[in-house]
Amino acid sequence: MDATTDKEPLVQEQIYEALCVLGEAEPEEILHSCDEYLRQHDKLAYPHRVIILKAMETVVRNNIDQLDKSTAKDVIWEWQQAASNVLVAVGQRFINKVMEEVLTKFQPGILPHYFVLQTFANLSVSNGE
Repeated sequence: MDATTDKEPLVQEQIYEALCVLGEAEPEEILHSCDEYLRQHDKLAYPHRVIILKAMETVVRNNIDQLDKSTAKDVIWEWQQAASNVLVAVGQRFINKVMEEVLTKFQPGILPHYFVLQTFANLSVSNGE
C-alpha cells in the first residue's frame, strides 16, 4: 500500500485495482489490512488516503453479503470517519464546493446520517475565523 504515494496516476490506479482484486478473494482480510494501514499512517496525504478508501468502498460494496456483521460495522465506521475527515480537509481550501455537496445530504423530513452532521460540524469548526 506504500505505493499509493507514488505520484504516477497509473501506479495509483494499479494499486487501487490490486486492492479490489485481492478484496474479491479475501474481503475481510483486505478491509482489515487497509484499516490498519490507515491507522498506522494517519499523516498520509489525503489524495493517497482516498485511493485506499475508494478500494475499501469497492470491496465493501461488492462483498457486503459475505462480510461478517462485526467486520462490516467496524470497517464502515472507520471508512465513514476517514471519508468525513477527507471532506473536512478539502473544505479548508474549497469550502463552498464541499458545503454544497454536504448540504445535498439534508433532506426534508429525514434525519441526516451521523457522519453528515459530524462532517458539517467539523467543516464549520475548521473554517471558523
